[in-house]
Amino acid sequence: MLPKELLDILCCPKCHGDLLYEPKLEKLTCKSCRKIYPIKNDIPIMLVDDNEQSGSKNERTTQQ
Repeated sequence: MLPKELLDILCCPKCHGDLLYEPKLEKLTCKSCRKIYPIKNDIPIMLVDDNEQSGSKNERTTQQ
């Protein structure tokens, strides 16, 4: 279970939106962009996948 103090300061690294904590499902879900962040061993994994960002390297190469 994540401490309230940690939950109070966490936000979505992708859009900076508020997060919904679901302890039974061991995940945090952004209320704005709906990105899901898993929780492993009481540690939130707050990584944003590079493949989800618009203008990825492959798209830029194709547009040239």
